[in-house]
Amino acid sequence: MKNHRVNTLLKTIILASLSILASAQAQSNEHTSLKADNKQSRPNIVWLITEDNSKHYLKLYDKNGAAMPTVERLAENGLVFDNAFSNSPVCSTARTTLATGLYGSSIGTMNHRSYRKVTLPNDVEPFSQILKKAGYYTTNNAKTDYNFIDSQEFWDDSSRKANWRNRENGQPFFHVQTFGITHEGKLHFKKGAITNQATIHDPKTIKLAPIYPDTPTFRYTHAKTLDNHQQADKQMGKVIAQLKKEGVLENTFIFYFGDHGGVLPASKGYLFETGLSVPLVVRVPKNFKHLVGKGLDVAKTRVWGMVSFIDFAPTVLELAGLPKPKEYPGHSFLSAQTSLADLNQRDEIYGQADRFDEKSDLVRSVRKGNFKYIRHYQPYYPDGLHNYYRYKQLAFQEWRNLFKQGKLTPQQAEFFEPNTPEALFDISKDPYEMNNLAEQTKFHSTLVELRMLLRTHQSQLPDLGFIAESKLVQTNIKGSFYEYGQSQNAHIQQLIDIANLQLNPFNEVREKLKSAISHKQEDIVYRGLISLTSFGSQGLEFAPSVKNLLAKSTSVRVKGRALEFLTLVDNFDPTTEFNQIYAQAAHDLEQVELLNIATLLKEQKGFVFAKPETLTFSKPKSGTLAFMVNVWLKNQWSYVSTKY
Repeated sequence: MKNHRVNTLLKTIILASLSILASAQAQSNEHTSLKADNKQSRPNIVWLITEDNSKHYLKLYDKNGAAMPTVERLAENGLVFDNAFSNSPVCSTARTTLATGLYGSSIGTMNHRSYRKVTLPNDVEPFSQILKKAGYYTTNNAKTDYNFIDSQEFWDDSSRKANWRNRENGQPFFHVQTFGITHEGKLHFKKGAITNQATIHDPKTIKLAPIYPDTPTFRYTHAKTLDNHQQADKQMGKVIAQLKKEGVLENTFIFYFGDHGGVLPASKGYLFETGLSVPLVVRVPKNFKHLVGKGLDVAKTRVWGMVSFIDFAPTVLELAGLPKPKEYPGHSFLSAQTSLADLNQRDEIYGQADRFDEKSDLVRSVRKGNFKYIRHYQPYYPDGLHNYYRYKQLAFQEWRNLFKQGKLTPQQAEFFEPNTPEALFDISKDPYEMNNLAEQTKFHSTLVELRMLLRTHQSQLPDLGFIAESKLVQTNIKGSFYEYGQSQNAHIQQLIDIANLQLNPFNEVREKLKSAISHKQEDIVYRGLISLTSFGSQGLEFAPSVKNLLAKSTSVRVKGRALEFLTLVDNFDPTTEFNQIYAQAAHDLEQVELLNIATLLKEQKGFVFAKPETLTFSKPKSGTLAFMVNVWLKNQWSYVSTKY
């Protein structure tokens, strides 16, 4: 009995000793790891990205937003940017700017789901590849969604399992992780969900933006997206926990942001603040506070200065100690030479919106301080023009139905009404851009200042959006669209000047419009017809000339715009002519553009277009370009050939 007790005691002592040794070894390992990390010469950088996420959904920015503890803890040890923006309000175009450091309109990636993947200029490569060549271990988990030709060479690992763990000992890393739970598709629920699937956030307590009708559908949709944000917050917490566990947290800059603005109606796809603004929180690690300027090394700091995605690539390269390519128009917002006071002087950002799937438009914006300027180059197009994927959301459907029934307030109905060429908003007083100040005399000088600011920006960066996409993709281009844009700069500036005829009294530009629509160059005629149509009935005197274009032009694009003018301005019945023009289209993107016009004519004038008896659709392989375009064409024909 005595021997048993002795043995038991010995075992206890041995186990306790082993436990102490193991604990000591673990502490030693952790200390060694931290000590090694303290010697790290370059910081790690992690991007945590939530999809379709305006800052308006976070309590950190809006008291009615979702509580996100993980993000709020990052803010406790870092910077909260109150004015961070995407340069485009949809995934592929926004992410392309993030990856390349270039505006989509300057490299031909401005359209969502590029018809043709773009080749990057010879001197420009994704900044992840620049980091990789400089010795960083670069990983992406897992979304890319770029509008340029992608390559595994851009990353050490780009997959659903990508992680920094496989790097060499002591190697700095750049890691990107995207969280899809907040994506627009998560709001494509059935009607029964509103009553059968309860949300964590009580729809009854939701405070809706005043642009929306106050309905159970809108309240539930808003509550649902707040729930989704909290799920994303938990998922991000696991990544941060891994950084902490591995002892690399204090060597790692963590950027949390959305990949563009929000997911509720009139956000994603539109140049409103809700479509461009993103939350941005940057946790500054203790071991690399020396890389940021005075005032930015202090925790819990709110930054007013404006930054946009065009600045993100330069910022990461700056933190990594690498020079930015000369082609980058953006500027780093985190550097030892940039103080909080310096950063807060930044007050200018630009936005662009073009084709989103099958829906085409041409809109540009600039924000300067509290004022926001939006330029609609096809002003007779409403923002709410049908787009198949947008209208899969029940709240979108309900909003349009209430508009048709005349049950909206004038401001709620504006989304479905034609736009004006220019809009000006004071965001500090009108955050949901409901009160257009463009025609108010006391704001005229501000309007002109922002108009000229945008025009100067366009003159410095040739905007390929002013060339019809169907023509652009069929042009035999040697090299990249970026280089093509540079070579065509004078021509593009001429097209912008023709578009800006919309901003003058009709009598002052009558002769210039006449010259444009009688020009030999298709691009000029095309742009002239759009400007002419924006004048409405004032341009009726040009109807005979436009009818001549409809009858004799060899360009499907010109014929489509001529038909658009005659229908909207001269009460022309477009149904027979449309099918004839559609049959002449030699390229499927020309067909997509024509159906966009038909969609407008249906919604504005009530015309229904009979689907041609000879119309057939192929069955291309899922995931291919042909499959994508085929879906657009089928969806558009289904819409324009069906009565309301």
